[in-house]
Amino acid sequence: MIAENKDSQTEFRRGQYRHFKGNLYEVIGIVRHSETQEQMVLYRALYGEGGLWVRPYHMFFDFIEREGRRFKRFEYIEA
Repeated sequence: MIAENKDSQTEFRRGQYRHFKGNLYEVIGIVRHSETQEQMVLYRALYGEGGLWVRPYHMFFDFIEREGRRFKRFEYIEA
């Protein structure tokens, strides 16, 4: 499934993502904050106890800068 956030040009795809630090996560879907209606990404760690996490949509798909290099915070790997 591909869905586009109305507030961003970033396309959303369910599947596995690699965090810039190396850990793998499965993105489950898009959810909304009950008070602010902000879109959030719901995802599950594919290591350890496999805990569920939520992160603001714009932050999940944002870029970060480390040691002068620019990275996607989460990189899509596969469905």
